[in-house]
Amino acid sequence: MGRLKELLDSNRQWAQRMSREDPTFFSSLVAQQAPRYLWIGCSDSRVPSTQIVDLPPGEIFVHRNVANVVVHADLNCLAAIQYAVDVLKVEHIIVVGHYGCGGVQATLNGLRVGLADNWLRHVGDVMAKHDTLLDATVQERRLDVLCELNVIEQVVNVCQTTIVRDAWDRQQPVCVHGWIYALTDGCVRELGMEIDSFDRLAESYQSALQAIGQRAAGENVCLPPKADEIVLTPPATSCCGGRHD
Repeated sequence: MGRLKELLDSNRQWAQRMSREDPTFFSSLVAQQAPRYLWIGCSDSRVPSTQIVDLPPGEIFVHRNVANVVVHADLNCLAAIQYAVDVLKVEHIIVVGHYGCGGVQATLNGLRVGLADNWLRHVGDVMAKHDTLLDATVQERRLDVLCELNVIEQVVNVCQTTIVRDAWDRQQPVCVHGWIYALTDGCVRELGMEIDSFDRLAESYQSALQAIGQRAAGENVCLPPKADEIVLTPPATSCCGGRHD
């Protein structure tokens, strides 16, 4: 219990400090939650969402899991996206990976970590899809490249959810982004994925992959799949004519 007592004591000190610095801090948080951003990030304790972009609590709605994966069968993630888009009306969904991700590294090196191996199979699918690009990348850069590729593929998965596609169909402004964070310098890099309509997905995907290939191995790298090779999933239709995940 000693460690937990330290956390509780730190909480009291933090609450008192925040009240001294801004007497309206907590009352303003209670009043309303109106974030403009949904952050889909890694569970890694070194990647705190609001601190990285220097925003106060209440500005970012957050979903996190191991290796920032978006899976169409994951109701937890889908519920967060649906609540953010349909209820909170966020304007931006940001998939944020980070260099040196332990889950991505375990996948790249074929390491077994336990039950999470089943979850990390989704990262394994990304690795298999881009094996030509990864094989053309020098060994010391492969982890960074796979971290970037994983972000891009998860952005595609977000864009293909019926939640986001329905929002676009009704002209609701939602833009999906792909970022990666560097623990070494604290800076976020954009990966060229800024998708505000389904029509832009294939072109942006191709451009982002080409940029990764060029950074990874220069002009000699094998180019990634062309835009028309991306599998764009049509919206599923239920027996009632509605979409479902």
